Order: sequence, then C-alpha cells, then structure tokens
Amino acid sequence: MALPDPFQALVLENPNGTIRTTVKKLPVGSLPEGDVLVSVAYSSLNYKDALAVTNRGKIVRRFPMVPGIDFSGVVAESTSGPFKPGDPVVLTGWGVGEEHWGGFAQLARVKSEWLLPLPQGLTLKWAMQIGTAGLTAMFCVMALEEHGVRPDKGEIIVTGATGGVGCVAVMLLAKLGYRVVASTGKADGHEFLKSLGAHEVIDRNKLAVRSDKPLERGRWAGAVDSVGGETLAALLRQMEREGCVTAVGLAGGAELHATVYPFILRAVSLVGISSVYMATERRRTAWTRLAGELPMDTLDRLTQTARLSDVPALGEQMIDGKLRGRVVIDVNA
Repeated sequence: MALPDPFQALVLENPNGTIRTTVKKLPVGSLPEGDVLVSVAYSSLNYKDALAVTNRGKIVRRFPMVPGIDFSGVVAESTSGPFKPGDPVVLTGWGVGEEHWGGFAQLARVKSEWLLPLPQGLTLKWAMQIGTAGLTAMFCVMALEEHGVRPDKGEIIVTGATGGVGCVAVMLLAKLGYRVVASTGKADGHEFLKSLGAHEVIDRNKLAVRSDKPLERGRWAGAVDSVGGETLAALLRQMEREGCVTAVGLAGGAELHATVYPFILRAVSLVGISSVYMATERRRTAWTRLAGELPMDTLDRLTQTARLSDVPALGEQMIDGKLRGRVVIDVNA
C-alpha cells in the first residue's frame, strides 16, 4: 500500500497560548508511537471534537495535536498479531484525538488494542456515520435494557435529540419498539425527528424548568440525556417508578440541582455513560448490534460529508446548536 508522505492532517497548535487550527502536510515520521499504522478513510465530528477545534473546552492539553476521537480505515503496517495489512478497522475513544494523535488525518499510528475489526455489514463510511456518537447511543440503549426498561414499560425521552447521540438514540429506540418522545430547542426539527421515529416532539424549554418540587408526576420509563443541567434535574423529578436515566453530555450545563427523592422513593437509576474507555467486549457487542439494528438508509439521510478544512467552522456550528444529525469527515478530500 502506497502511503502519502507527507500526509494531510488537521493540526492544533498553541503558540503563545493561542490555539491555532491548520490543515498541514506532515512527514510520516512525525506520527506518535503505536504498533499499527492505519490509512484513514473517514472520521466524524463529535461534540468533543467541536470543543477541541473551537477551544471552547479543555479537551486537548498536549500540543501539537491532531484531533478526531474516532476513525475508520485500512491497516497499512502492523507489528501486532491481531491485525495485518489490508484489514479494515474502526477506532473510537482511548484518548485518541485528546492525548494521542487522532483521526483528522490521512494516517494514524495507534495501539492495536484500541482497534476493532470493521463490523460485518458496515462500510468504512457507515462506521463513521455511526461514529462515537452512535456507539454512545447504543451503550445508552443497552443500559436501559439492563435496568429493565422494556418497550411495554412506557415512554422514553431523548433530549438534545437533533444532535449525534440523540438522533441515533431516537432511531434505535423506535426500531426496537419503544415509544420515543424527543426534546429539542429547534423549531424546525420537529418533522425531522418524527421522520426518525419519534412519536412526539416537545420543546426543551418546557422541560428544562427549575422547580422546588422534589418530585413531579411520573411520565418517563427511561431517558437518554445529552444535555445535563436543569434538563437532567427535571428528568429525574419526572421519572416513573424504577425508571432509568442514562446521562451522556452537558450541552446545557455541568451542574445538577436535584434531590435524592427520585432515588429513594421511586427507585430511579441514574447511569453515566462514558464510551472512551469502555471494555472491548462491550464495544464489540454494541457495534454488532448497530450493524444489525440501525436503519442505515435513515442514517444516510441525516449525514453530511465534509473535508478537513471544513472542521473548524462546523465545530462552531455544532457548539452553537446549529447542526443536526451526523457529520462524516472525508480526510482524503
């Protein structure tokens, strides 16, 4: 396999304390340590990537850094037994794009234990249409199931529903037979979310209202929350008995103003979901289910493809809540 040398990469630098984002040509010898060299086909834009490239969150602490917390591609070189040149692979998490150079580049050198074979039934592009956001959504669904939240238990609410995690969560839950209510602040997102399988769409401002009441009328059997803050507090107050909330984000704030009453009076579970260091076997299970249960034709409709040079502007749009669906980055465009 002929490797591009130099290769194209989006690089974050920090000269004089000012973050600078540039698409550069780098020599192969500049890549960090790792026993597998991957020719990257696609990455995706996730909320954490957006925070990094816009410098609106302390995601990257080591410079220079190639961001991009996930990627798919083909093994170019390997000194590791599990992988050989030509193997299609996918990577999410493990600090890649934060502490170790990531997927916004034509080449990536990583540790073999961070990689998984491309799941059967997926293309390299489909894998990044799912990406970290979609994988996280599946972890949420798995947690709800493990806490006894079945389709016949009642309504499931998905907050931040037009975002990457939210979109995939709505699609998955609807496909599995749940009655899904989506919450969004985008007035033009209602029909879009219904097209993904949501039975009802509610305005986030009606949900995220601070209250002195420790409990409210129970409505939700389960929740996938990527907003945090007052939204998460409201969900806890409104959960049905033995309901479960999966928490994955903080777009609406990191503080949680809540009481213990939902936990001790209604036996509500609050489950944190972090995909970065999730166990490998659980990742395999999630990817296998995504390949079999996610309607890829619908996912195609909510995905846009962009270039490395587009990432900074798209990152600003994502942080400002102006993007919906998934963004795949074609690193070779």
